[in-house]
Amino acid sequence: MDQGRTVKKVFESKQDGSRRRERPRLRWMENVEKNLLEMKFQRWRQKAVDKEEWASIMKEAKALRGS
Repeated sequence: MDQGRTVKKVFESKQDGSRRRERPRLRWMENVEKNLLEMKFQRWRQKAVDKEEWASIMKEAKALRGS
């Protein structure tokens, strides 16, 4: 195979630098849970199963955040 392929370069590359030593950043799910709690949604995981209901929740969240 071609040694210059981008995929091969990325796969074989080493990461430079080091990890931050302070508190880890919040995960995406933690941000979602925090936002839904601010919006006072209960049982949001069950509501996320219903695609239409979840879409309405996301529309409300975008309006609240100004997105």
